[in-house]
Amino acid sequence: MWRLTKIELFKIFKKPRTYIAFGAIAAIICLVQFALYVDGNTYMNFMLGSIENSFSVEGNLLNGYLVFFIILQTLLVHVPLLVALVAGDMIAGEANMGTLRLLITKPVSRTALLLSKFFASTIYSVLLLTFMAVLGLLVSMMIFGTGDLMILKSEKILIIDHADILWRYFAAYGFAALSMITVAALSFLFSVFAENSIGPIIAAMSVVIVFTILTTMDIPFFNHIKPYLFTNHMLNWKGFFDRPVDRREVIKSALYLLGHIVFFVSLTIYIFKRKDILS
Repeated sequence: MWRLTKIELFKIFKKPRTYIAFGAIAAIICLVQFALYVDGNTYMNFMLGSIENSFSVEGNLLNGYLVFFIILQTLLVHVPLLVALVAGDMIAGEANMGTLRLLITKPVSRTALLLSKFFASTIYSVLLLTFMAVLGLLVSMMIFGTGDLMILKSEKILIIDHADILWRYFAAYGFAALSMITVAALSFLFSVFAENSIGPIIAAMSVVIVFTILTTMDIPFFNHIKPYLFTNHMLNWKGFFDRPVDRREVIKSALYLLGHIVFFVSLTIYIFKRKDILS
């Protein structure tokens, strides 16, 4: 299985489009860091405008931890598209090139072939998030230093001590990886039905966008199905920045995402094993 996965990884990183995601993430992170470095005081004054009238705020609040939190809120909305760009191409891309029939004639089961492709998509998603974490957190800490993390919520201001921050970012990273793998599994499923990668990418992102809208709408009928939509759980990485952390809610969301991954991949295997490969 690992040998097949390495072959699929080679295929992924052989394509120039794969590096679009890394380039886009690097560009956005550098722009945010540059903007805050040049005019960070204006941003902080805007954040603290109403607070400073009642409280005295001291310390290095514009630090690497806060900058990375801003980057996460900005990027994790767009990363699903970058994940779908590759995962949606795993099967449909082979069909488009006419190599899918050749692959299934090899002495490898269809299940093993699909799992190797999905594992390669998963590794790509994790590498993408790792690249974002290294460039976003470590470089931000080098430029802006460290300090306590101040988070403005709608009903309160939360200040997390600098010694209590890193584990939260590691946990949030793991949860975000699970969210992106869910998107990869969905794109992977749609890839079975198409013979070019554009269809699965658009379909996956359409589902994510529609489900996200349903998640944010406060309509009685939709409120009953909200808990079962994977998009309702994808942004719960923010739960690690509550105090105290609602571990039960976070674990519940993680299990929902894991259940969606298993369902999407299982359905993909079921459909693919019964599909006539004509391309």
